[in-house]
Amino acid sequence: MAAEKLRDLSQPIDVPLLDATVAAFYGTGSKEQRSAADQILRDLQSNPDMWLQVMHILQNTKSLNTKFYALQVLEGVIKYRWNALPVEQRDGMKNFISDVIVQLSSNDASFRMERLYVNKLNIILVQILKHEWPAKWRSFIPDLVSAAKTSETICENCMAILKLLSEEVFDFSRGEMTQQKIKELKQSLNSEFQLIHELCLYVLSASQRTELIRATLSTLHAFLSWIPLGYIFESPLLETLLKFFPIPSYQNLTLQCLTEVASLNFGDYYNVQYVKMYSIFVVQLQTILPPATNIPEAYANGTGEEQAFIQNLALFFTSFYKSHIRVLESTQENVSALLMGLEYLINISYVDDTEVFKVCLDYWNSLVLQLFEAHHNLDNPAATANMMGLLQMPVLLPGMVDGSQFLQRRQLYAGIMSKLRMLMICRMAKPEEVLIVEDENGNIVRETMKDNDVLVQYKIMRETLIYLSHLDHEDTEKQMLKKLSKQLSGEDWAWNNLNTLCWAIGSISGSMAEEQENRFLVMVIRDLLNLCEITKGKDNKAVIASNIMYVVGQYPRFLRAHWKFLKTVVNKLFEFMHETHPGVQDMACDTFLKIVQKCRRKFVITQVGENEPFVSELLTGLPSTIADLEPHQIHTFYESVGTMIQAEPDGQKRDEYLQRLMQLPNQKWAELIGQARVSVDFLKDPDVIRTVLNIFQTNTSAATALGTFFLPQITLIFLDMLNVYRMYSELISSTIAEGGPFASRTSFVKLLRSVKRETLKLIETFLDKAEDQPQIGKQFVPPMMDPVLGDYARNLPDARESEVLSLFATIINKYKAAMIEDVPRIFEAVFQCTLEMITKNFEDYPEHRLKFFSLLRAIATHCFPALICLSSQQLKLVMDSIIWAFRHTERNIAETGLNLLLEMLKKFQASEFCNQFYKAYFLTIEQEIFAVLTDTFHKPGFKLHVLVLQHLFCLLDTGILTEPLWDAATVPYPYPNNAVFIREFTIKLLSTSFPNMTAAEVTQFVNGLFESTNDLASFKNHIRDFLVQSKEFSAQDNKDLYAEEAAAQRERERQRMLSIPGLIAPSELQDEMLDS
Repeated sequence: MAAEKLRDLSQPIDVPLLDATVAAFYGTGSKEQRSAADQILRDLQSNPDMWLQVMHILQNTKSLNTKFYALQVLEGVIKYRWNALPVEQRDGMKNFISDVIVQLSSNDASFRMERLYVNKLNIILVQILKHEWPAKWRSFIPDLVSAAKTSETICENCMAILKLLSEEVFDFSRGEMTQQKIKELKQSLNSEFQLIHELCLYVLSASQRTELIRATLSTLHAFLSWIPLGYIFESPLLETLLKFFPIPSYQNLTLQCLTEVASLNFGDYYNVQYVKMYSIFVVQLQTILPPATNIPEAYANGTGEEQAFIQNLALFFTSFYKSHIRVLESTQENVSALLMGLEYLINISYVDDTEVFKVCLDYWNSLVLQLFEAHHNLDNPAATANMMGLLQMPVLLPGMVDGSQFLQRRQLYAGIMSKLRMLMICRMAKPEEVLIVEDENGNIVRETMKDNDVLVQYKIMRETLIYLSHLDHEDTEKQMLKKLSKQLSGEDWAWNNLNTLCWAIGSISGSMAEEQENRFLVMVIRDLLNLCEITKGKDNKAVIASNIMYVVGQYPRFLRAHWKFLKTVVNKLFEFMHETHPGVQDMACDTFLKIVQKCRRKFVITQVGENEPFVSELLTGLPSTIADLEPHQIHTFYESVGTMIQAEPDGQKRDEYLQRLMQLPNQKWAELIGQARVSVDFLKDPDVIRTVLNIFQTNTSAATALGTFFLPQITLIFLDMLNVYRMYSELISSTIAEGGPFASRTSFVKLLRSVKRETLKLIETFLDKAEDQPQIGKQFVPPMMDPVLGDYARNLPDARESEVLSLFATIINKYKAAMIEDVPRIFEAVFQCTLEMITKNFEDYPEHRLKFFSLLRAIATHCFPALICLSSQQLKLVMDSIIWAFRHTERNIAETGLNLLLEMLKKFQASEFCNQFYKAYFLTIEQEIFAVLTDTFHKPGFKLHVLVLQHLFCLLDTGILTEPLWDAATVPYPYPNNAVFIREFTIKLLSTSFPNMTAAEVTQFVNGLFESTNDLASFKNHIRDFLVQSKEFSAQDNKDLYAEEAAAQRERERQRMLSIPGLIAPSELQDEMLDS
């Protein structure tokens, strides 16, 4: 192929040939030509001399694709090798790029035609600026501004460059540049801003050219968030923007600029200007969008620009109010402008668009929270003081000078708050528990997938509605009941209206006083049950049923206090369990479980006027109640009844209830085992296997609820169950042996394996839940050694159940050191054979991987002495497998591996084998951790990588390691101590890994590590900066490096929520059985 000639870079490249190669790659040639072209272009791109040809290519090609290819080569050099290039080469490239940009943007025709190319050149120029400016290119901004004044098109492009520069420095710099560099660039931009500001104002006052004015507004928008405030408020800028606002072609851009100004918040200094800006804005807005407009309708029928305008309007109002609403509350005329703006915002909130609604909702949430906090503090100053850790009284919080001012403020917003309650009720998002939804064809169906966006929205709306409810319980109740009565009268009946109303009613559970809540709920439940009676049609009934179930599930306090209601509700749920409409039975079983978990004691005591506890009555009618349920629903039902039985304090009654509960599955089991004793082949019938599976699953559900109290039942079936396990296992092995590798994928083998898995799951669930019963371990573990462990070792890899690993991990975590003598047997059975399965690659047997490392971690934590007894060969295998684990790109496996490694490091440090262990593994571990730390695929493990490194470096300080870590045979001269050796080793390791960093930079980083070992926060920041500097972590999302800080913030938020009634739903609180 002629294109091979391109590889010779000793003379100027043949541009027409390069054009042809690029064209072949973009699809003009055959498939073979494409892949050949791809190979050559890749090789050229990785050739370090290729960038020297870039100027030559750009001057001689007409093809846009070739230009982009050349610029891509150049971008790589600028990002990773710029500072290593000779000065004249850098200057040459800088001047060349600047000249091409000026040349192309100096006349209108070429600027429009070559727009894409110019945009890419602008990006390259800004990449160069990040290295060169301000230190090596002081005159850049003055040069740019003077060039801009020479022609309108150059000026338009200069605006684009300034916008890019602002975004690079202020928006995208985190994780791209070191903290020091960002600071330097910000200061330079600030100090040179005078010139840019003058240029923008000059353009806006003098130019008639639409494109240029739009480019200038767009650049201003990027700058407004950080420029010194004087440039905004002490210059004609705001007036100029407001002048452009009514002109349709600039409306959106101006509105975005005004929104930036509105969101600035620096004390009260510019309040007068803010009030003036807001007043003029509202007056102008009334001509553009008259207050009487039906905004949701206008939005639905509007063009893209008009829809963007409404969204930007929402952003403007919410940004302005977040920072400056207090200023508008001061005088009467300001108040009327404020209320008009809030009315606009309420109307915009009804727009049927998720993004617009999120913007509004976010603000409503914060406004209502402000009003609520003042109200909460007024009612309850001591609680507030406690919450904020200020116990001295009297407490006056900011914005709460005295009670009367607060009451005035509450009065001021009362009308808006009432409209807001209506909005929240009409637009309430769907909670997680609701499984019945309307599909796009208008049918009522069972939900198939959870929508996370809707759940997040529900959470914010629920919180807002709870604050609104606290501000005025009467109004909340009145609006809800009024809307409900309209459903009954049929004047407002629609699925969506009933749904949002009931979701809203359910969401405020816990926020009212108990008296009021009882009164309110009696009316709500009565009305809903009536509605169910009078409404015809299966779909309608399903919707009402789902709403009744949702509401009652949210109010456990009410149900605990009213047995009659509780009994009616549960019987209603039993009725729904026979309703075959999709989703109704599922929801009935889920709601039943939820109610039983919160009210379990009520079902085991004999209530007034009844002959026996409800649970007994239920067990009598159990076969008919579950007659229409699917197996998975029956399992939920069994868990619910198990939860009731678990609440029975009398052991004898409890065992009797359990025996009655398990009567159906036990009868079936006894039949099966009886027939199997006659002929074992009976158990091979697929239908029989399914029955066995179902029986085990029912047992597991009951065991989940009963824990220790499940002992009599599991004892009954345990040994037979192990025999079935062994038999099915042998059957699987023989089927695979006869049928070859594909046999393991047949439905027959899959079915047999589900039975094995369920057996393991049942035993694991029981042992995990059985509390304070050390003898149970001794009773159940020995009989399992051969049927379960021996079987695992004997099986083919494809027939090994990963649940065996998790079962033994659970056993070790449960019975801890009591298991030490069993560890060698466990090791022998699972270690070698599992490692062979998982070390061939990173993909096969994902389940086994994770569970294998969890088992190792359990052993390292609780049975460490057993690990010390391993031979050095075996220990090496363990360590290799740990390294293998944290190299994994699968997050949970890597994390389990790192946690296990930390556990091992700490345990060995405290043991007598400390020196031997670290001599063997210190360097390997350090090397491997640095490898994953600097690899972007492993970013989520950052916190643990840092902890491992910190552990290793701290170890050097403690002096615990008394023997040298270096190999005396290969190192000619002895080091004074390990710290000196490791310092040198680390510098060498990183210098070879990052040839793009200077020796001084690496040494400085390593010295910094040694200095900050004892302070985790600075140790971590030091490593973050290094990752950016080494250019491994640029241009990517770096939030994983800051994950820990985010977690601490979440915990503080939870504590705040606990202090406000209703914010954490009563059905979610782990209440310690308030129903005693």
